[in-house]
Amino acid sequence: MKVSIITITYNSESTLVETIDSVLSQTYKDIEYIIVDGQSTDSTLSIIHSYKDKITKFVSEKDNGLYDALNKGIAMATGDVIGILHSDDFYMNHHTIENVVNTFKANHAEAVYADLFYVDKEDTNKIHRKWKSGHYKHGMFMNGWMPPHPTFFVKRSIYEKYGSFNLDLVSAADYELMLRFIHKHKIKLAYLPEFIIKMRVGGKSNVSLKNRIRANNEDKKAWKVNGLKPHFYTLYAKPLRKIIQLFKK
Repeated sequence: MKVSIITITYNSESTLVETIDSVLSQTYKDIEYIIVDGQSTDSTLSIIHSYKDKITKFVSEKDNGLYDALNKGIAMATGDVIGILHSDDFYMNHHTIENVVNTFKANHAEAVYADLFYVDKEDTNKIHRKWKSGHYKHGMFMNGWMPPHPTFFVKRSIYEKYGSFNLDLVSAADYELMLRFIHKHKIKLAYLPEFIIKMRVGGKSNVSLKNRIRANNEDKKAWKVNGLKPHFYTLYAKPLRKIIQLFKK
């Protein structure tokens, strides 16, 4: 089973080396590593070029934002499974992809998800929030559930069948995609009960109250574009789940 991992970069010099090294150090060797850069102006391109013999595909060109760049990477991917690792995230151990692939095989899954740590931007050993997903049962999206997107590995055939990221959504395109794949189309999902990624704090949708309100409006749109109707409390339960995670030990 070939795995394509996509990393999107734009002026990512401060964290990119750790991201790349976490991919290249994986025990699972059938990995296609794709980097899509948005014409960085710092030393990001120099860092990427220093790994040129180990990166399978690379492009640097103007894009229309994060999800447009991710769609480019998905279109370039030739692996059986596609995973996304952002340029300020990294895998927690060398066996992550091996464990993901084993979970696909053991469950005959079409997608696999796991758990994630939100960590301090400067000190990645300092954990701010634990996102423990738990096993999925159909209907959990109605209660505000979603898996952490960086841990979401999907068969390429699912992207080909149901589409990639909807660029009409600015900050909730990852939520919409998972809602579409998991809740609407009921793809065969498997849970890997491990913390596999450390993600630095500072997500766009959580920076301010204004952005949080905008994110909620986009969540509502994610349901609407799929012809789905959430419960009256669904869109409030989703951010509430994140708050609860702050107090989990």
